[in-house]
Amino acid sequence: MLNLDDHPHRRYNPLLDEWVVVSPHRTKRPWQGQVEAPAPTTLPTYDPQCYLCPGNARAGGVTNPAYTGTFVFDNDFAALMPDAPAGELVVSHGDGPPLLRAVAERGICRVVCYSPRHDLALPQLTPAELRAVVDTWAAQYAELSALPWVRHVLIFENRGAMMGASNPHPHGQLWGTSFMPVQFAREDASQRSYYAAHGRTLLSDYLAIELERAERLVCQNEHFVALVPFWAAWPFETLVVARRPAPSLVALDGAERDGLAAMLKELTTRYDALFAAPFPYSMGFHQAPTDGAPHPAWHLHAHFLPPLLRSATVRKFMVGFELLGEAQRDLTPEQAAARLRALR
Repeated sequence: MLNLDDHPHRRYNPLLDEWVVVSPHRTKRPWQGQVEAPAPTTLPTYDPQCYLCPGNARAGGVTNPAYTGTFVFDNDFAALMPDAPAGELVVSHGDGPPLLRAVAERGICRVVCYSPRHDLALPQLTPAELRAVVDTWAAQYAELSALPWVRHVLIFENRGAMMGASNPHPHGQLWGTSFMPVQFAREDASQRSYYAAHGRTLLSDYLAIELERAERLVCQNEHFVALVPFWAAWPFETLVVARRPAPSLVALDGAERDGLAAMLKELTTRYDALFAAPFPYSMGFHQAPTDGAPHPAWHLHAHFLPPLLRSATVRKFMVGFELLGEAQRDLTPEQAAARLRALR
């Protein structure tokens, strides 16, 4: 009989319609890799060389205002531009379908500084400061959604040099795009299909199962739940799910926004406690498309995708089978959830 704690198996991800291989027996093999303690770092409250701190110069001679709360600006080195020229390249061979295709796309890329303090990340912000961040995210989502050519808004953060963050000042990003990114489009299709068949959101039913089984829960409050998803690919991956199936941050009321702020603080604090070091991750919110139509199938959630595996210096790499086949993990989601749940 299959035992998910001992036997290799695959788990299905209904949001992305894909699978992940789980190999729990491999955690019993001897580990001979090197584990190093992280080098202690102390950041100043203000860094005169930081291009995100208040009053400092940025690229192109721009000077930051003396901001005292959150601060949003258009990325000085944006990956996408709102005024990109239209155009398309389509190349076929003979009467075959197009094999070479390129389509011009537009976008707005912004940076969100969470705090004027250079040394504070999400875990160190006060509940009021975190609530201000949530409100800023919601306002930016609404503002970018109002542009007729924007089809999707992604709010995300890359924390730590391991995840490619170019500056330790606490900040995230917002990208409003004229296209629906691949991961989002797959989630959109899965949620629409489930809602059409059952009249409930996919994540409402999934959350009900997780709350009943309580195997992968990390922490929860009145409005949000953080858990390690059954199909998690990264060792300590988590999913933050709204209890009410709100389609976006804009749809959250004041109490729910407070609940999200509290959840972000609690979860990121647990992450930092896991290996006694600032925990790197990529985090992002998935919310309804920005076409102005109602989206009852959409259920607000955030993904936390951290790479660390055994310590602050030992990370998981997606290589070999993962790159050429499909995602694979050794530590089970249940084991990861138990470790995070035990922390404060």
